[in-house]
Amino acid sequence: MNQFLLVFLGGGLGSGIRYLISGYLNNSTFPLGTLTVNVIGSFLMGILLGELLRNHNLSTSLLLFLATGFCGGFTTFSAFAFENMEFLKNGDYPNFLLYTFGSLTLGIAAIFLGIWISKTIIA
Repeated sequence: MNQFLLVFLGGGLGSGIRYLISGYLNNSTFPLGTLTVNVIGSFLMGILLGELLRNHNLSTSLLLFLATGFCGGFTTFSAFAFENMEFLKNGDYPNFLLYTFGSLTLGIAAIFLGIWISKTIIA
């Protein structure tokens, strides 16, 4: 039950912050807020993974709260899928391609950057 509460609290915090960022940055032509949240969430997950690789004594509670809870609540892949469906439905192929490949490329790059920072700068 304690683990559930950690994920629940972290997820609520992540979702609330995602709501604020997306509400501020999203507009009617391009979901910049969702893209930003997914890249930041990937970067934070990279930092956590890098810390776990470098420092094997991170507590399970901290990982549940930050990785599963906060990052899981913060990132918005379901919103990403919905927004891409809207681009396709409306025939907006340039934004579909930009958003899809931008999200994938920047998200994966952010994971690697987070791991690199955790291993070289934070260490």
